[in-house]
Amino acid sequence: MAIIITDECINCGACEPECPNTAIYEGAEEWNYTTGTSLEEGEVTLPNGKVVNTTVAQTPISDEVYFIAPDKCTECMGFHEEPQCAAVCPVDCCVPDEDHEETEEELVQKQAFLHN
Repeated sequence: MAIIITDECINCGACEPECPNTAIYEGAEEWNYTTGTSLEEGEVTLPNGKVVNTTVAQTPISDEVYFIAPDKCTECMGFHEEPQCAAVCPVDCCVPDEDHEETEEELVQKQAFLHN
């Protein structure tokens, strides 16, 4: 499953530079699918079947605290042994997102898709 940042976040920003997928953004920041990935510009179908335009600005998931774009989160599979956001978070607010459950195989496939 993806990781989520809870509202206990103190906005320290320690997690953002650690994400190999550039899936972590400061609260209220728009994001897109191409930043930090190898995805080509234009319309693509994500491994979960969702069709997106990779360059279109996406609405921030949170206006107040850092957030993780679940479609870009691979729990650091293919890069590290554990999610780096959780490893560096001083208040332990990077936790599994039960609304976005994925198997290890799905996470590895997503990592390969994002960084082909």
